[in-house]
Amino acid sequence: MAASQPEVSAAPTRLKFWGVRGSIPTPGPTTVHYGGNTSCVEVRAQGQIIILDAGTGLRPLGRQLTEEFDNRPLELTLLLTHTHWDHIQGLPFFLPVFSPHNQVFIRGAKGTQRGLDNVLTSQMESPFFPSELRKALEAGANLQIEELKDKDLSFGVGAVRVEAFPADHPGACFGYRLFTPGGSIAFFPDNEPGYGHNGPAPRSDDSRAKTSSWGQALQDRMIQFLRGTEVLIMDAQYDQEEYPEHRGWGHGCLDAVVELALRAEAKRLFLFHHDPEHDDAKISQMVAHARKLATADSGTLQVEAAREGFSLELKSGGAQPEKQAAGKRVKRET
Repeated sequence: MAASQPEVSAAPTRLKFWGVRGSIPTPGPTTVHYGGNTSCVEVRAQGQIIILDAGTGLRPLGRQLTEEFDNRPLELTLLLTHTHWDHIQGLPFFLPVFSPHNQVFIRGAKGTQRGLDNVLTSQMESPFFPSELRKALEAGANLQIEELKDKDLSFGVGAVRVEAFPADHPGACFGYRLFTPGGSIAFFPDNEPGYGHNGPAPRSDDSRAKTSSWGQALQDRMIQFLRGTEVLIMDAQYDQEEYPEHRGWGHGCLDAVVELALRAEAKRLFLFHHDPEHDDAKISQMVAHARKLATADSGTLQVEAAREGFSLELKSGGAQPEKQAAGKRVKRET
């Protein structure tokens, strides 16, 4: 029997940040404001609960869902951008996946020749972890894992249309755009604008080589893909001074990210994938600089940094912030 999803289809679209950090969790007194958990965002729209990435922010989200729905059956969709560890390391601690009455559908890029299924479950095998995801499956947890195919990058999660697009990041990595009644939400947590990581032509060993034509073409296509999105959540890990030393690492330079958002005519930009070396003060400085760049363009782009616990409500008239908190449906087996 399929899970009976709570009736929330009449509610407005809501977005909440559960993890905003990149590379590795960074708890401590200097990261209290923006948070130290890695990549995880929750979207509720048209009766669906969609989770973007499974970083360590997935653990508190799982706890919240378990408490909120009081063990009623849940139907959840988890969209993974890629399988680098900071985007999947919360899965072993995600309570809903271990409840056999829940349905959890995971979709993402293959990542390696081993396949998405093996990548996700191997992090929970001995000697890395004291329990195994396979044991949960054998106990009856309804978990389905499906790899994205190039020919199937547009699909539905209930009535929510989802489109995937390749990110400029080493290996197989996708970003997503979700189309909801309150507007669209685009999520690119790992992306280095214009670098051309996965281009067909061989690259120079020099990581400071000029941006490839393939990378520029991908960036132009991405701008079209993002055109007019209401909310853009994008990797902006480095500032202009830091970026030259990290060029080719697969993460964005703040100035280039703001330029991309302006060219795409995005309405609101959330800086994401905060560097583990950046404290709250540094991130606030980056926000101030980004806002100056947006203002100099004389546009209407709003810029802020993603922070844990922050919620956003998307209505047809535009996205409204809430208070800070302390196609076709893929067929599932039942």
